[in-house]
Amino acid sequence: MANDEMLKQMSAKPGFIAALDQSGGSTPGALRAYGIADSAWHGDEAEMFKLVHDMRVRIVTSPAFSGAKVIGAILFERTMDGVAKGKPVPAFLWHERGVVPFLKVDKGLEGEKDGAQLMKPMPGLDALLDRAGKLGVFGTKMRSVINQASKTGIAAVAKQQFEFAHQISSHGLMPIVEPEISIKSPDKAACEGLLRDALLAGLDALPKGTQVMLKLTLPETPDFYVPLSKHAGVARVVALSGGYTRDDACRRLAANHGMIASFSRALTEGLTQSMSDAAFDAALAGSIDEIYRASATKV
Repeated sequence: MANDEMLKQMSAKPGFIAALDQSGGSTPGALRAYGIADSAWHGDEAEMFKLVHDMRVRIVTSPAFSGAKVIGAILFERTMDGVAKGKPVPAFLWHERGVVPFLKVDKGLEGEKDGAQLMKPMPGLDALLDRAGKLGVFGTKMRSVINQASKTGIAAVAKQQFEFAHQISSHGLMPIVEPEISIKSPDKAACEGLLRDALLAGLDALPKGTQVMLKLTLPETPDFYVPLSKHAGVARVVALSGGYTRDDACRRLAANHGMIASFSRALTEGLTQSMSDAAFDAALAGSIDEIYRASATKV
């Protein structure tokens, strides 16, 4: 079954995950970095999403973007519903590129409370998960943010993440739990200690045989999350770039055995709309190679 093949790939195959899931709030910045000014879409959200979809399709149809090094890709809902070379994007990724498709399911963040930002409610999640499964999506991703070393706030983040993970697992999909610690946090290392404890408690409470993936900010102490990588409830631990440059993110990642990248800005750094296809493909191939090498560490 495709699902078994996807699980095997995501659990053990060398490589990394491309995060192509910028949403409404982060899309303008992604387009600016790609060389498209805000004036190009004149405040028209539909035109903005068309431009970013074109950028994503250019990435996933590039020769370097394949399961040889990119083992998974996280999609925004509109990207999941779009097409690449005449095929639904999830089907194109898996059948044409050997890349496992994931879907970003969160609807953004609540305001900060106890040094953390929980996810907004997701009232339509069950319907979205059903639709994603029918399109061949393997798993999901959902992001919370931790800004301060508050035990109460971090516990609330972990609790909410695992509650949604249970709902997602019930649909036969693999949840990526993403409690991002801001790299601007004044007490980032303390946040990491509290988060690791909260995640281990949540993992210990998972039903037997259930697994999740974890997407975490690169830690201050190398190999700090190895205990999570070794937990039976974890299929893979992946790292977000969190605003670090690609060079810095890759340097940090290479020091953390068993973590692989799930980069967004660090993956697309240096890519612009005005590049020729040859220049674009060469730049993307270089980025993929650098991130792949940094991800090639084992516990």
